[in-house]
Amino acid sequence: MKKLSSCAAVLLVFMFFALPVPIFAQEEGAVVTMEEVVVTATRDKEEIRKIPANVSVITAKDIEESGAASIVEVLENLGSINFVSWSGNPSQAYIDMRGFGGDNPFGKTLIMLDGRRLNRPDMAGVNWLQIPVSNIEKIEVVRGASSVLYGDSAVAGVINIITKRGEGKPDVNVSVIAGSYGLHDERVGITGSYDRLSYALTGENQKTFGYRERSKFASKGAGLNLGYDASDYFNVSFGASFNRTDFDLPGSLTKAQKEENPKQVGNLNDDGSNEYVNANLKMESFLGDFGNFNINFMYGKKDITADMESWGTYSVTDINTYGVTPRYIYKEEFFGHKNKMILGFDYYYETLDKDKFSDKEKQNKTHEAELAKESMGYYIRDEFNIFDELMLNIGCRGERTKIKGKETKMLDGSTVFDDKKIHKGEAYEASLVYLIGKNSNVFAKYATVYRYPFLDEQAAYSGYGSDQFLTDLEKEKGESTEVGTQFNPIENMKIGLTFFRINMEDEIVYNNSTSRNENLDKTRHEGAEFSISYKLEKLGKFYGNFTYHDAEFTSGQYNGKKMFLVPKEMANAGLEIHLPYAFTLRPEMRYVGKCYQGGDKANTSEQMKDYTLYDLFLFYRPEFGNFKISAFLGVENLIDEKHSVISWGGYYPQPGITGKGGISFVF
Repeated sequence: MKKLSSCAAVLLVFMFFALPVPIFAQEEGAVVTMEEVVVTATRDKEEIRKIPANVSVITAKDIEESGAASIVEVLENLGSINFVSWSGNPSQAYIDMRGFGGDNPFGKTLIMLDGRRLNRPDMAGVNWLQIPVSNIEKIEVVRGASSVLYGDSAVAGVINIITKRGEGKPDVNVSVIAGSYGLHDERVGITGSYDRLSYALTGENQKTFGYRERSKFASKGAGLNLGYDASDYFNVSFGASFNRTDFDLPGSLTKAQKEENPKQVGNLNDDGSNEYVNANLKMESFLGDFGNFNINFMYGKKDITADMESWGTYSVTDINTYGVTPRYIYKEEFFGHKNKMILGFDYYYETLDKDKFSDKEKQNKTHEAELAKESMGYYIRDEFNIFDELMLNIGCRGERTKIKGKETKMLDGSTVFDDKKIHKGEAYEASLVYLIGKNSNVFAKYATVYRYPFLDEQAAYSGYGSDQFLTDLEKEKGESTEVGTQFNPIENMKIGLTFFRINMEDEIVYNNSTSRNENLDKTRHEGAEFSISYKLEKLGKFYGNFTYHDAEFTSGQYNGKKMFLVPKEMANAGLEIHLPYAFTLRPEMRYVGKCYQGGDKANTSEQMKDYTLYDLFLFYRPEFGNFKISAFLGVENLIDEKHSVISWGGYYPQPGITGKGGISFVF
């Protein structure tokens, strides 16, 4: 911690000498659209071109016009992002960003809702259906190391889902989507403002039988946002969301079963349900020459039921999350140069209570586990303009996390384990951004990253004979370097190119020979991300991206072997062709390269083959004053490409050709 304290002291002294100089004001007349501004990358509003990272922004309009029924469908066409689903259920899809596949990719990408962590403290993915897509204002995707600002899990990047805020006269939005396999999705929402009060209320109901037998799911959710501008110097906002998802799990097939009938079921009676509640209270004060101060109070509750008859396990898990994140932002000239400092403190307390039963009716409890994770971290980041076109960013973070757990065997009341572990995390970053013209930049960034063990990595509490608390299991850590550019060679054309390398050590893996989690292997994740878009106002636009990933073990038993579930190449491309009478035709293509199947560290088993998916959509978007209609018809996986996720020798067939259509009204 001594190094970290020195880093923080240097920055604080730096800012102390800057205090007497008058604060600079934003240049008058500088107009920036919302698509050009993000808050996630620096935890404050910032133009994208001033950020040392590869950033994507998806707006509410983009989502509405895409015909997407889930956040997974919204994100999967972005560069460097790949989703893996064992059931075809988007609520259970695991995200892989920047080549972090493996057993637990969801631990390497931080997912947030209005700045609040959604990542579960146990080794499970985010429920992507917990936020109705109709409630989303925009999604910000920041690729690359972000541990200084966000701490645990922000290794490959951060995805922040920002919900809607009302503005102006009431707008009512009603939409319906229907498609193959019994899909139907109904959405309704109202947004607006009155005097100093803004409001947004949305609801969504989605259900499908799924591509395979027993792969159905049903999801119901609602979101609420209220904002109140008490004065020019203070505002407060409150957001809440609710979701319940019930789903079946069809299980894996053998290769012979998959070839005989990919839609058949593997596990007859595996299913589960999730019920999520999220709440967020934010207060923000504007202190004039003394900067801005805001504080978030956050709460999340997850009730999870898992009935895994194929494993003989039935469980109920309750997870509660409490968070407080105050933040101070100070803009001040330093010897005539623009400067912005962000100071913040993050506190999270999470509890996980899991009851395991021997029967689906949950009458006979066999084990009871109580675990908790408490994190306290502070960070400081400074953004200094060496001159108008060149920006230097430096930052550091210190964090202390305590994980404790207790498991009880209900048969005799004996204690299986009762222990705790304290982790200390440190992170640093330094970057340069050079602005070129009005819209282009080049950047270079170095940063350190870390990830704490999941609760069920630190402690095994499945109810089997190997349950234990691993006090010797340490956090993962690594170093990240990247360089990139975003430039506009001609009007309406954007090109992005980023090269990155992330070296990880003390990665947590399950050691079959010792039947426990251990810090065994080092890995390297490197690659390149390329994107291009070109817009012709009257004719349409072209967009595409290409990602190259090379992820491999760099030490230990599997030194030189490739990471499994990491496609080496991925590509997306699409056209929007504007036709007469408010029609738009949009063909799209997605290519995913081959990779090693889940669990294949030795690279000796059958590989997952590469595949290409083609989609075709036709949109109709006329406008009649304040009354708007948007309708679409489309086909996904147009050529019925047969592809499967393979893990530990089991095959999980993915959806074939799928029809979809929908209509929405705004009035």
